[in-house]
Amino acid sequence: MATIGKQIADFFSGGSTMDNDEGLRSLFISELKGIYYAEKALVDNMPGMADAATTDQVRQAFQLHLEETRNQVTRLERVFQSINEPADTMTCNAIDGLADDADNVISNTDSGSLTRDAALIIAGQKVEHHEIAAYGSLHALAQLLGYTEAAQLIEQSLQEEKNTDKKLTQLAETFVNERAKSEGNNDSAYSSPNRRNYYDDEDDNDRLTTNAASTSGSLSGYASGANYQSGSSVGDSSTYGNETTTSNSGTMGYSPTREGSSGNATSGGTLGV
Repeated sequence: MATIGKQIADFFSGGSTMDNDEGLRSLFISELKGIYYAEKALVDNMPGMADAATTDQVRQAFQLHLEETRNQVTRLERVFQSINEPADTMTCNAIDGLADDADNVISNTDSGSLTRDAALIIAGQKVEHHEIAAYGSLHALAQLLGYTEAAQLIEQSLQEEKNTDKKLTQLAETFVNERAKSEGNNDSAYSSPNRRNYYDDEDDNDRLTTNAASTSGSLSGYASGANYQSGSSVGDSSTYGNETTTSNSGTMGYSPTREGSSGNATSGGTLGV
């Protein structure tokens, strides 16, 4: 079988439609195996991130996305089935590296600190941006190849990843980053036994509720996050504690941009911590 690089080169150099379709199908399957590997790896790794979190809000965000990730694994198996391919994995070095990065931030931050939560959010958003790029590319290929059912299934997972990325940004901007900064300045309000009450005051919950409504393609006040547009029209909502985040997808295609900073957002954190 030709390498992925040769498949791409053959596609852009021309040739018969049948040859191009076959090359793109092989590319699609290879990428599908990679994200299948990634999601299964995250099912194993995400509980550790949730357990390491300091605040209930950050812990719950990871726990809820873990359930979504389990559903995404099942959804990918349906994608394989829809194109008459056996579900199989292919090692994804990118997700292995990101998992190692998450382990490192846990090791390098103090347990029970807001700095730990800020670092976990950054690590989580690095993963989300990888997945958004992977699912966005797969969605485009599925549409091009006429895999209608596969495209619809992939779109659902794509929306979930975007919603999680936005949720993590909201957590960082509503209280985690500022309180991590105060923590570094030895704010007496963080001292035990007041730590948990200080993290979970009503003002935070009010701010999270106020920021709950979001629209895929734009997010008011989303200065340090990424703005994405997705494929066919989908309306999803993910509930985190007392908050419901609603996503309405926009124009077909995957086009990440950043508001308030330069460069495209495909990998890496968006927090500006």
